[in-house]
Amino acid sequence: MSTQALNAIVFCEGAFATTYGKTAHGLVRFTRRYRVCAVIDSTLSGRDAGEFLDARPSGIPIAANVAEALEAAEKAGRPASHFVVGIAVEGRQLPESLVTAASEALQAGLHIDSGLHVFLSEYQPLAQLAASRGLKIRDIRKPPAVEDLHFFSGRIEEVGAFRTAVLGTDSAIGKRTTAWLLIRDLEKRGLSAELIGTGQTAWMQGAEYSLVMDSLINDFVAGEIEHAVLSAWEQKQPAHIIIEGQGSLMNPAFPGGFEILAAARPHFIVLQHAPARREYDGFPGYPLHPLATQIQALELISGKKVIAISVNHQGMTREEVPGVCRSIENETGLPCCDPLVDGSDILVDAILEAAKTCR
Repeated sequence: MSTQALNAIVFCEGAFATTYGKTAHGLVRFTRRYRVCAVIDSTLSGRDAGEFLDARPSGIPIAANVAEALEAAEKAGRPASHFVVGIAVEGRQLPESLVTAASEALQAGLHIDSGLHVFLSEYQPLAQLAASRGLKIRDIRKPPAVEDLHFFSGRIEEVGAFRTAVLGTDSAIGKRTTAWLLIRDLEKRGLSAELIGTGQTAWMQGAEYSLVMDSLINDFVAGEIEHAVLSAWEQKQPAHIIIEGQGSLMNPAFPGGFEILAAARPHFIVLQHAPARREYDGFPGYPLHPLATQIQALELISGKKVIAISVNHQGMTREEVPGVCRSIENETGLPCCDPLVDGSDILVDAILEAAKTCR
């Protein structure tokens, strides 16, 4: 990755207020790879992206279209160089609004970065337009060449860092955000820490050691997780390694976490939970398993302890958060906080206390 961040406009048409906009959310909150100049979502145009997302102004405007986003970037003195796709889409159909906006971006001279399962570089109208203008379309989810992949070796046992996995009770629940906040707050305490990104958004946010789990051939998933952790240890020797979770063990469409537990072999688990969420994300009729059941399943599979609960306040007012956290603490006996509201100090305290048992 270039040491200089890239000026980007982020496409999130019609999705910034939903979980389908989680890539855009992550980039508004934090990214080392880009300087986000504007977010595109005509349903929220005129708003400040950070103010809408977290009640904290970010200076990133939400624009109605590509032209407006480009104008905002120019006014900020940061002419855009990249158009970043910040939405998730279901199935293999590209929304017409995305194709139109991507075409406009290419015509304006912007490169494209996309984390979709549908590869924009293989969509001929966009590919031909990019080629004619000497521009690049980068599909982050394109699988690496097989010769570049790794099998699990068992060398994970050589890693001397304390490893914490941030797993979740559902998909799109805030695991990556919490993982980055843990990195930030560990570093604030003078402790070295590295994030292992496991999805396309963490890569877009600039995670130096990362893979995109759901782009890999299954035989190589464990090996790529181990390789990322090993690389972080060998090159940086951090005191702590935080591993971003994917999906959840019991999500019907996005089961995730088992490979992370098996291959990264974390010492502890921080569990991300949305108390107001009743059904698995995007799947009405599939009730979320109780928190106690999810903790039991994770601990049974891994042989390791869930040491803290991180709350996502989706569907709750901020005034409700303290009482909900106290209720979870009483139910589980574990420390609990909403890191976006309270900061992650409670979670960091739990990690440092648990780390004492590993010495």
